[in-house]
Amino acid sequence: MTRDWLAEFRSYLRVEKGLATNSVLAYMRDLQKLAAFAAARSREVATLDRESLEEWSRELRQQGLGARSLQRAHVSARGFYRFLLQDRAIAEDPTEKLQAPRSARPLPRFLSRDEVERLLSQPEPSTPRGARDRAMLELLYASGLRVSELVGLTVAQCNLRLGIVTCMGKGSKERVVPMGRAALESIKAYLDEPRAALLGHHASNHLFVSRLGARLTRQGFWKILRAYGRKTGIRKALAPHVVRHSFATHLLENGADLRSVQMMLGHADISTTQIYTHVTRERLKQIYRKYHPRA
Repeated sequence: MTRDWLAEFRSYLRVEKGLATNSVLAYMRDLQKLAAFAAARSREVATLDRESLEEWSRELRQQGLGARSLQRAHVSARGFYRFLLQDRAIAEDPTEKLQAPRSARPLPRFLSRDEVERLLSQPEPSTPRGARDRAMLELLYASGLRVSELVGLTVAQCNLRLGIVTCMGKGSKERVVPMGRAALESIKAYLDEPRAALLGHHASNHLFVSRLGARLTRQGFWKILRAYGRKTGIRKALAPHVVRHSFATHLLENGADLRSVQMMLGHADISTTQIYTHVTRERLKQIYRKYHPRA
């Protein structure tokens, strides 16, 4: 009986590597395309060689796959064949000399400080939903959490006495992030009565809840954020990661060191955080061109 290598790799990613569900799904989407490519040629995916993978890459490009998506597909294939090599299912890694396409990394979009202030002032804290939304927006900007981390927070993970939140990031890695005074006060106000009003007779250990006590979803928060963005008049395509980018950019603009920002964002590699230094340099150039008489 032929072993289901894709299923075994999925278990490996989830159990041994501890990857988040969304990351595992992204890997499997790419590898299912690879498996379909192999099946169309009456091959098992584990038997493909470098020439076959190059053909697969060309086929993906012809189908209109962008450079970044193609790059991710190469990463998925490389991880899969290294797993097979480690398990001694293959004698050599066919991706070892496979050239991945290079793509220019776009600079993160972020809000100006004025835009952030306008956004944070939108929710009406006199209503239960408004108090919740104010607390969520304040905490998002104060901590730079990912949206999945934000909506996944429990009441116990928010230490109001110390002014910190403990969250589970990518790969189920725990990290502690401080929150500012404004976020702290907004969360205290939300926990006072508004959260109980949203819960009604229901119980939940999640910090941010929707009506009837259900946990607020990522999609639900995206809709809330976009609605406030429209009311504010922010023309940028507003998403939670834009606020996260704003958190990092504003910290660096005010003199925070890169390593500290890396720890707060939960980046495994500091090279991921370094993209924000490009943002601040570009911003300095813009300021120079705007204000220097001989720019």
